[in-house]
Amino acid sequence: MAAKVFESIGKLGLGLAVAGGVVNSALYNVDAGHRAVIFDRFRGVQDVVVGEGTHFLIPWVQKPIIFDCRSRPRNIPVITGSKDLQNVNITLRILFRPVTAQLPRIFTSIGEDYDERVLPSITTEILKSVVARFDAGELITQRELVSRQVSEDLTERAATFGLILDDVSLTHLTFGKEFTEAVEMKQVAQQEAERARFIVEKAEQQKKAAVISAEGDSKAAELIANSLATAGDGLIELRKLEAAEDIAYQLARSRNITYLPSGQSVLLQLPQ
Repeated sequence: MAAKVFESIGKLGLGLAVAGGVVNSALYNVDAGHRAVIFDRFRGVQDVVVGEGTHFLIPWVQKPIIFDCRSRPRNIPVITGSKDLQNVNITLRILFRPVTAQLPRIFTSIGEDYDERVLPSITTEILKSVVARFDAGELITQRELVSRQVSEDLTERAATFGLILDDVSLTHLTFGKEFTEAVEMKQVAQQEAERARFIVEKAEQQKKAAVISAEGDSKAAELIANSLATAGDGLIELRKLEAAEDIAYQLARSRNITYLPSGQSVLLQLPQ
């Protein structure tokens, strides 16, 4: 009797284990920010995109393909040429994500590694096309315009593959060694030219100042001559008195000078 009971329990446990395995194989989870595409062995890829949560499928017949639909960054370096045939090294940083409704088409036509297959090729194509419209100097001075043009063209191109570009930015822009050295030499030459121009302008200003000073001295001499011709020697005598007064004032303030009237000895109180 006990043997039959244990045998029944064993069969029940085995049945529950098989049933649990079947149920477990018929469930799958889609995490937050992800979407699933169902591949059916008989009908192919289904057009329905499955959202987040736990879902059922037919074991062995159906298989879920999970896609990450959050924005992801990618850096793509490109070497290209400018309008004036200068080598340009550019690194483009892209934030991308797939269009949720187009996931079945993306999986069917491109595959799960769509970013590896699409982004490097279209980025290189767009960058070469845009950079070729500008010369090296314009790439530096009009970087914002270049970045905006690349973003617009690349966003439009990526949309044909079912991709959304949330951000496109130029993070690195350098030129060849020869061009960099030429730019540095040009900057040095410009600085030397500015310095030479400053020296010339300074000399011109000094020349003008000397001319103005000479004209002032000439005018002053002319005024003095006119005054002498009008007032005679009175002006000279007045200047002598003013000079003597100034000398006497300076001598009076000096501690090292003593004034002795002529005709007597002040210290000895003896007549000479």
